[in-house]
Amino acid sequence: MTPVHRFSSGPTLNRRSLLRYSALAGAALGGTGLLAACGGDATDSSGGSTPDGSKYGTVAIQLSWLKNIEFAGEYFADSRGYFKEAGFGSVDLIAGGAASTSVEAGLDTGKIWLGLSAPQTTARAVLEGLPAKIVATTYQKNPFAIVSSAAKPIKTPEDMKGRKIGVQDTNQLIFHALLAANGMKPGDVTIVPAQFDPSPLANGEVDGWVSYVTNEPITLTAKGFANTHFLFADYNLPLVAETLTVKQATIDKEREMLKAFLVAEIKGWKDAVADPAESARLAVEVYGKDQKLDLAEQTKEAVAQNDLVISPDTAANGLLTMTDSLIEQNITALRSAELAITADQLFDLSVLREVYAENPGLKA
Repeated sequence: MTPVHRFSSGPTLNRRSLLRYSALAGAALGGTGLLAACGGDATDSSGGSTPDGSKYGTVAIQLSWLKNIEFAGEYFADSRGYFKEAGFGSVDLIAGGAASTSVEAGLDTGKIWLGLSAPQTTARAVLEGLPAKIVATTYQKNPFAIVSSAAKPIKTPEDMKGRKIGVQDTNQLIFHALLAANGMKPGDVTIVPAQFDPSPLANGEVDGWVSYVTNEPITLTAKGFANTHFLFADYNLPLVAETLTVKQATIDKEREMLKAFLVAEIKGWKDAVADPAESARLAVEVYGKDQKLDLAEQTKEAVAQNDLVISPDTAANGLLTMTDSLIEQNITALRSAELAITADQLFDLSVLREVYAENPGLKA
C-alpha cells in the first residue's frame, strides 16, 4: 500500500499492496482494541438473534485503501440498502491505508469479517499459515501499469530495456515478477528507487513509472503531461485485484451469510458499473468526503475502472467471478513472484457460483 499521491490537485489516493503479512500481523497482534470493530455481532447462518434485531448483525469489512472510487460498489450496496436487504444490521466499511494493518492481519486477529486484498498478498499470508481464501474478485485485471511520456513511449516490457524505471519499494516484488514473466532480468533496466509522486517522470528524471492505470495516467494528463502506458496484465502477469478474502471458517460455518453478502456486493457493483458519475459523487461527497477528492478526476477514474471490473467472462458468468482459466493464470503469475501456491490453497469460488445458481437474475 502506498501513501497519498501528491502530484495531482487534491490528495489523489494511490495504493498498491505488497507488504509482508507477517510483519503486519505481528503489529496487529501486539496492539490493543483491535477486536472492537470485528463482526462479532454477526450470527452464524442459522439465523439466530442479534443485538440489532437483524439476521446477521454488524460486520466489519476492510477496504484495501482509503475511501476513494475503488470501492464504488460497496458504497452503492450500503447507500441503496442492499446490505440491509441481505440481512445485515450494518456493514462497517473500514478504510485501509499505509498506516493500517493488512486485511490478512485483520482476519487473523478477528478485527474484520471480510477484506479486499490482492492474490500476491493473500498468497503470502496463506503460505505463512493463515487459513483464508479468496472467494470473489472485483477487478478482472490488475491495475498495475508502466506509464511513460508520449514523446518517449514505453509500450511493452521489451521497450524498458536500457531505460530508467521508477519503482516504489513496496512494488519491487511485482516489478521483478513482470521482468521474469517476460524473460528479462533486473540488469536489463535501470531501476530507480522511487516514492509515490510521479513528478520524476514528468521532469524527465526517469523514463517509466510503476503506476495504477486508474491513477497516474489520469492525474498526469490533468497536469498537461501527455503519456502512454501498458498493463502488467497484458504481458504475462494477469493477476486479479480487489479480491474478497475471508477465513476458511467463514466459508465452512457462515456460508449462507457469506452468500447474502455477495448478493449485495453484486447488486452494488452492477449499479457502480452502470453509473460512473454517481459512483464518483458517492466517493467525493459521502464516503470519502474527508479526503477532499476531485469530482472530475474521480469520475474519469470510475470510467477507467469499469474496464477492469467487466470483461467477456463477467458478461457470461456475472460480476466478481473468476473462470478456472483465470485462476490458473493467477497461480502461474504468482510463481513469477516466487509464491508457490496451488489454486485450492488460495481460491474458493464455489460460494459465488452457488449465489449465481440460486439468483440467475443477478447476471442480467
